[in-house]
Amino acid sequence: MKNKIAFAMIMGVVTTGIISFTLISVNVGFINSFFKIWLKSWGMAYAVVIPAILIIGPRIQGLVDHIFKVREKKKQHPNSSQRNLIN
Repeated sequence: MKNKIAFAMIMGVVTTGIISFTLISVNVGFINSFFKIWLKSWGMAYAVVIPAILIIGPRIQGLVDHIFKVREKKKQHPNSSQRNLIN
């Protein structure tokens, strides 16, 4: 669990920093108060993304695991859908 929380925090810092910097620079431009606006936006984004990663992340991981499990089953039994149609 500690690893997941650490991952969420580090990933949150990196992604929110990049995204907020990009969006502020595109929408506002590099004005005198850019740094102040960017830090405020970055902090707000970080406060939102950490709980989101911790709450939504496991559900998305479960969905990805399910998708790949289904694909692996299809690779192991490529004609299983045809067999079901015959039976």
